[in-house]
Amino acid sequence: MTNDWESVALESLIEPGRGISYGIVQPGSPVSGGVPIVRVGDVRNGRIATSDPLRVAPAIEASYSRTRLSGGELLLTLVGTVGETAVVPESLKGWNTARAVAVIPVRKDVGAYWVQMALRAPGVRAIIDSRLNTTVQATLNLGDVAQLPIVLPPLREREAIAHILGTLDDKIELNRRMNETLEAMARTLFKSWFVDFDPVRAKAEGRDPCLPKPLADLFPDSFEDSELGEIPNGWEVGTLADVAALNPESWSKVTRPATINYVDLSNTKWGRIESVTTHTRQDAPSRAQRVLRSGDTVVGTVRPGNGSYAFVTEERLTGSTGFAVLRPQRHEYREYVYIAATTAENIEELAHLADGAAYPAVRPEVVAATVSIQPPDFVLTSFAKTAGPLLARIAASDRESRTLAALRDTLLPKLISGELRIKPRGRNP
Repeated sequence: MTNDWESVALESLIEPGRGISYGIVQPGSPVSGGVPIVRVGDVRNGRIATSDPLRVAPAIEASYSRTRLSGGELLLTLVGTVGETAVVPESLKGWNTARAVAVIPVRKDVGAYWVQMALRAPGVRAIIDSRLNTTVQATLNLGDVAQLPIVLPPLREREAIAHILGTLDDKIELNRRMNETLEAMARTLFKSWFVDFDPVRAKAEGRDPCLPKPLADLFPDSFEDSELGEIPNGWEVGTLADVAALNPESWSKVTRPATINYVDLSNTKWGRIESVTTHTRQDAPSRAQRVLRSGDTVVGTVRPGNGSYAFVTEERLTGSTGFAVLRPQRHEYREYVYIAATTAENIEELAHLADGAAYPAVRPEVVAATVSIQPPDFVLTSFAKTAGPLLARIAASDRESRTLAALRDTLLPKLISGELRIKPRGRNP
C-alpha cells in the first residue's frame, strides 16, 4: 500500500482489555425512556444521526455492556450498507449499538479518526467488498474486520495528514450544523404563520404582532370556522394539489437525455440530496424517469418515514419514480410547498398511511392530497421573501460541502498511500 510505511492489522490497534464487538442482537420492542442505541441506518457520511434513536429496555442493554459507548470509539456498519464509519462523540456516552454496528475501541495513541480515514482508503474498501457475505444481505464478519490493514505513517506525518483531512471534515460538519439552524428558522416561521397563526391571534387579542407594520397589515385580525377548526378570516383550507402540480414531467424514449444525473431515495435524506450518480442513457436505472427542476419538492413514497425528501435547487437532475414530485404553480409558492409537504407531522402521517408489510409505500396522490391552509398570495409572497434566502443559503452550503467532500476524497488515497507527501507541521526547513 505504501512505499515505506508500516501497515498493521486493525486488531493490533485496539485498547487493551477491550475487543471489536457488535451490539445488541435482539433489542426487543422500543421502550420509552430506555437506553438509546445506534442502528446501522444512523451511521451515515461520517456522522451519527441522533434525532430519533431506538430505545431498548435497560435490562436488555445491560447484557451488552461490552459495546456500551463511552465516547471516542469508532463505529463500523456490518450489515446492509457496509463500511460506513463514524467516531462516537462524548455526548453519546452511555448509548449502545445494534447488532449490525461494530464498536472499535481504538488506542488513543493512534486515534479513532486516523483509523476511520484508513478504512476509507480505496485499497481497504476493496478488501471489505471482497470479504462480504452476500448470500442474503451484504454482511461483514468481525473476524475480517480485525484483519483489515491499517497504514501507520510516523506520528508527525499522521498528524499532518489528519490535520488536512480533519479541517475539511470540520468545515463540512460546520456547514451541516448551520444548515440545520437555517432550516429550523424557516420551519419556525412557517409554524408561526400557518399553523399557530401567531400574527392573526395577536391582532385578534389586541396585542402587538411584533412584525413591521406593512407585514402585520397582511394578516387579518379575526378567525372563522372551518373543517380544521378556526382559521384566519378569508383564508381557505385546501391541499398541496391546489398550489403544486404532481409529477409534471417524465422522460420519454425520445426526450431521455444521453447523460442522466440521477437522484435516488437512498441518497436523499431529511431535506438533503446527499449525492447524485451519473449514468448513460443506456445504463441508467429504469426508475430514473422523473424530470426535476429547481424549486421542486421531492418526497419519497416508499417507506416515507425514512425522510427521503428534499428541496431541489439544481437543474438537469432526474429523480426516481419512487418520489412524488411537487412543482409549485408559482415561484412564490416554492418554500411554502416544501415546508408544508415535509413537516414532521406530515412525514409521520405518510408513514402511518403507507401500505404493504414488506414494501410499505403510499401513492404519489396521497402526498399531493396533504391538507394545507391556503393563505392569500400576498402572504405567501411575503413568506417566500423571508424563507427563500434561508433555503438559498442552505443550498449554497450544500454545494460547498459537496466540493469539500470531493476534495477530501481525492486527497485521502494519495495522502494515506504516501503518493502525496506533506511536510509535518513545526518541522524546521
